[in-house]
Amino acid sequence: AFLLGMTAVTATTGDITSVLFSVPGEPTTASTIVDGHTMARNGEAGRALGAVLMSSLVGALFAAIALAIAIPVIRPLVLSFGSPEFFMLALLGISFVASLSGEDQLKGIIAGGMGLLLATIGLDPISGIQRYTFGQLFLWDGIGLVPITIGFYAIPETIELAVLGTSIAKQEVGKLGGVLEGVKDTFRHFWLVIRCSALGCFIAIIPGMGAATTQWLAYAHAVQSSPNKEGFGKGDVRGVLGPGAANNSTLGGSLITTIAFGVPASVVMAILLGAFIIQGIVPGPDMLIPPPKGKLDLTFSFVWVIILSNIITVAICFLFLRPLAKVTQVRGGIIIPLILVLIYLGAYAEKNAFPDMVVVLLFGGLGWIMEKMEWPRPPVLLGLVLGPLAENRLFLSTDNYGLSWTTRPGVLIIFAITLFGIFYPVFKNRRERRVANATDSAPVEKARRSGVHFGPAALFTLIILTVMAVALFQSRNFGFRAGLFPWVIGIPTLLLTLVQLAKDVTRPKEAHATGHEAISPEAVRYRTLSIIGWTLGCFLAIWLLGFSYAVPLFIFLYLKLEGREGWLMTIAVTFFSWLFFYMLFERMLNVPFPDPLLLSFFQ
Repeated sequence: AFLLGMTAVTATTGDITSVLFSVPGEPTTASTIVDGHTMARNGEAGRALGAVLMSSLVGALFAAIALAIAIPVIRPLVLSFGSPEFFMLALLGISFVASLSGEDQLKGIIAGGMGLLLATIGLDPISGIQRYTFGQLFLWDGIGLVPITIGFYAIPETIELAVLGTSIAKQEVGKLGGVLEGVKDTFRHFWLVIRCSALGCFIAIIPGMGAATTQWLAYAHAVQSSPNKEGFGKGDVRGVLGPGAANNSTLGGSLITTIAFGVPASVVMAILLGAFIIQGIVPGPDMLIPPPKGKLDLTFSFVWVIILSNIITVAICFLFLRPLAKVTQVRGGIIIPLILVLIYLGAYAEKNAFPDMVVVLLFGGLGWIMEKMEWPRPPVLLGLVLGPLAENRLFLSTDNYGLSWTTRPGVLIIFAITLFGIFYPVFKNRRERRVANATDSAPVEKARRSGVHFGPAALFTLIILTVMAVALFQSRNFGFRAGLFPWVIGIPTLLLTLVQLAKDVTRPKEAHATGHEAISPEAVRYRTLSIIGWTLGCFLAIWLLGFSYAVPLFIFLYLKLEGREGWLMTIAVTFFSWLFFYMLFERMLNVPFPDPLLLSFFQ
């Protein structure tokens, strides 16, 4: 009950930091950032939090009900899927999220391929061959989802906050009514919430398809099923409701396979399975048989644990939503150093590994550039999540069936759905653009776009192309087992990147609103370089001095020099931040922070 109750609410509370700070409390809440944090910046933090909490509660209730009724009937469905179908489902998930890119769907597919290739970094699980580790021991286990997610979203948003020079919310945060409005949104779009709950629950039945996957599929479904997609990514509450419901309903689907088949669908379920075994509980048919011969009563107790834990958590969160929403009105000069500390702390805490902070920096820079070049980031994350599952299923399919697995009926059906998901938005966008261009200005637009233009967008695409080519060239010595997946994914991605490069060269990037129009270009440039310098400075301080000394020193210097705060505010914020950090992480949790580099010179 303790483990299950704790697991059932982490996605719910993880959404809070995703909405307020663009820092996912859990990797499974990253998709909430896309519209949730935008709503917070628009002064609708209360509404976003109310919507995500209520939809999470609905999703959790759906998961509990699904767990109660689905176990007896789900076994034939799961057993009907083989490795080829699982591999195609992974590609289907990538294509769904790539469709979020609208007219730049090609960029979305390439980004998904990049994520799949990133998932190959580390030791091949079968042959033990090193792939793209560059002699670094910490890369043997691959690169973690948490530091990449934090880097992709938190650092670009922190840079944006520093450039604007405002609080997170650009407008006045609404009163508690904003929260109630979010609750009402859940019931205004109740059918969407139910659909996304069902999507999260039933996809999670497939081992490996956890909430990190279902959140993006739910977001993709919310976009694709909407008649008006223009608001998504700009603060549409439906982009919060879908992932919020799917995150919590995922637990029900994961429990189905864990209880019925003894197959943990995620890492969390593996820990729960270990707790079962310690208590002498063996998952399998006995869990579906009423007592005294079976333990069906224990299975149904899981239903009540999920329901009660979510009701308690959502009730507690609602009590504190008003002060939480007010956080978005704190001046950027005060909150930025705290966010930077949380960024590095969150990256380090996943594996207690210092190199993960370097990963945050690298992918923070990449995420910022992708945002400026208008490349979608969600497909990269989903590719990273689905990569291990897809690679394992591809090898099993090839090893067991040869190439004949490509003609299986299930594979062909899923492939047809994938093609439909890729090309339907393209044809629809072209049809809409053809109607819009049916004016006298159409020939002028075509003439303006002709010619060759090698700008920043083409340069970025060329860099991606070069990295892809080098990765494929290096994989030539991996052998069949270790090189199969990189070649199957890398070659099509490389060809698509060539097509994108041709598009960037022949059609220059159009100007779009950046939100910086009211700020002079010189100020934007200075603030950007300044926050990049402070971000690097925070990393260097932690590296040289360790967390214990770097955290208060960095917060103090930033508040005084960059934030230009008064002495009283500077000292108060620094002291209480350090006190919270010291008491929680060093005294209570005993986090093994790395030794500072300077200490080694005095030993």
